[in-house]
Amino acid sequence: MDRTPLWYKDAIFYELYVRAFRDSNGDGHGDLKGVIEKLDYLQDLGVNCVWLLPIFPSPLLDDGYDVADFAGIHPDYGTLDDFKELIKQAHKRNIRIITDFVVNHTSADHPWFQAARNDRNSPFRDFFVWSDTPERFPGARIIFVDTEKSNWTWDEKAGQYYWHRFYSSQPDLNYDNPAVQSEILEAMKFWMDMGIDGFRVDAIPYLFERDGTNCENLPETHAFLKKMRKYVDEHFPNAVLLSEANQWPEDVREYFGDGDEMHMAFHFPVMPRIFMSLRRESSNPLRRILQRTPPIPDNCQWCTFLRNHDELTLEMVTESDRRWMWSQFAPDPRMRLNLGIRRRLAPLLDNDFAKIVLANSLLFTLPGSPIVYYGDEIGMGDNIWLNDRDGVRTPMQWNKGKNAGFTDADKTFNPVIDTSPYDPAHVNVADQMADLASLYYLTKNMIAVRKVHRAFGWGDFKWAEPSKPKEIAAYYRSFQSETLLIVNNLTSRKQTVDIKLAEEQLFFPPPDLFTGRATGELLDGSIRLELPENGYLWLKLS
Repeated sequence: MDRTPLWYKDAIFYELYVRAFRDSNGDGHGDLKGVIEKLDYLQDLGVNCVWLLPIFPSPLLDDGYDVADFAGIHPDYGTLDDFKELIKQAHKRNIRIITDFVVNHTSADHPWFQAARNDRNSPFRDFFVWSDTPERFPGARIIFVDTEKSNWTWDEKAGQYYWHRFYSSQPDLNYDNPAVQSEILEAMKFWMDMGIDGFRVDAIPYLFERDGTNCENLPETHAFLKKMRKYVDEHFPNAVLLSEANQWPEDVREYFGDGDEMHMAFHFPVMPRIFMSLRRESSNPLRRILQRTPPIPDNCQWCTFLRNHDELTLEMVTESDRRWMWSQFAPDPRMRLNLGIRRRLAPLLDNDFAKIVLANSLLFTLPGSPIVYYGDEIGMGDNIWLNDRDGVRTPMQWNKGKNAGFTDADKTFNPVIDTSPYDPAHVNVADQMADLASLYYLTKNMIAVRKVHRAFGWGDFKWAEPSKPKEIAAYYRSFQSETLLIVNNLTSRKQTVDIKLAEEQLFFPPPDLFTGRATGELLDGSIRLELPENGYLWLKLS
C-alpha cells in the first residue's frame, strides 16, 4: 500500500452506500462482500479512496447514522472478518478505505442510552444531555425542520428531556464528560487497528452546548477535535480525518486549526454555486464564494463534490437564492427536503450530457480533492417518491438484466429506478464501459488526467482574465514548475474567448491535457480559444 504523506491531496474519493452497491448473497441488500466483488471496477475507474456510509449496527431510522454499536458491523452488511478482507483487497489495489464515523450522537437503542434512561444513577446517565425543561439553549436552530419541532424530547422512563440536534431517535452525546471523549477515541482506534485509512467525521459543529450561543462551532468543540487529531497522529499517522461541517467558509476554516485539527473539510458552499453558475450561465456565484474562502494550512485540503447521499443542501445560501434554487431545480415540492433538494446529479441538470460533463470539469479542477457519488459516473437517476433521502440511494445499475445486476433476489431494499431515461435499459455500467463516448469514460479520463498533474491537488488557484468573465469560468492551477489553464464555457452557446497570458507563455499554443494537441491561437499577448456549447478545455501552459 502506498504510504505517501498527505496522500489525500491526490485522492479521488468515491462515496459508496454499501446497501445499494452490490448484493453478494441474494438477500436484496448490498454487503461488504459485494463491494469486494466490485473493487476492480473502482480501480478501473481510477478511484483511490472509497468512503463508506455507516456500516455499524443500527435500527436504521436514519440509514445507519443512528449508531447502536460503535464497534460492530450491521448484520445486513456482513461481519468484521468481511470488513478486514475488504481492507486487505482494497489495499492490494492501492485503494484506501474510510468510513463514516458518527461522533455527535447515538441511536436511542444504543446500550449507553438505554442504561442512561433507565437509571439516573447509572454512569451512562452523564453520557447524554438532560434537562427538566425544553427551554434551554433557545439559540440553537432546528436542523431537520421538516420533522422536528424541538431539539428536546421528553423521555418517560428517564423523567427528563434529552437533547438532540438531529432526529429525536438520535440523542446527542455529552462531550463535557471525559468518559464520552475517551470512548469515542477508543472506538476510532478499534477501526484503525483493523487498517482503515481514516474517517469522514459526521456533524462535528454540534458537539458541545453552551447557554447564550447557537451551540455550533464552539471553542470547546475545536479543543476536542485537536485532541482527536493528536490521538490519530500519534497512533495512526497516515489516517485522514474528513470533517462534515456544513458552515460558511470562514467557519469551516476553523476546523483545520493550525493544521492540527481536521485534515480535510467539505466545501459545502461551493457545491450549490456550481449549479447556480450552470443555470445562470454566470461565473459570479463561484467567484464570490471562492473569494470569500480563506487560505488553509499547507497540510490541509478541501473536498469538493457535486452530489452525495443527502439532499442538495441549501443551508449555506441566502433565502432569496434558496427560493430561486427550488424554483429552478425542484419545481415539484416533492423534490424538496428540509432546506435542500433530494435529486441526483443527472436529473438536476435535466439529463443534459454536456452540462453533466461540464459540472464534472468544475468538480475535478476547482481547489480540493473531488468526491464522486456512486452511480453519478454513469448518470443514474432518482426516485422522489421514496421516503426521506432514499430516492438518491437506489441500487447501483450494473447492467440491463434482472435488478440491474445488483442482486439475484426477487425484492430489493429500495426499488431499482424503472422509468426512462434513467432505467437500467438506458443507464448501466456494462453498456457505458463498452462505449468510449459514454459518461463513464469521460469521467474516467478526467480522473486519469487529474492524477497525472499534481497542480490539481496541490496547486494554487487564481482566476484568469477572459474577455467574457461572466460566461467563462477560467482559472489557473499552478504547482512548482507547472501551470494549467482551465476554461469552462458556462453557456449553451458556442464561445470565442481571449485570455491574457504571461509573456513566457506566449511562445507556442498550449497542449490540451486530454489530446496533447496544440490548442488556440496566440495574438497580442492573449490566447484565443473556441469552445462549444457547455464546453471545457484543460491546457498546459508551462
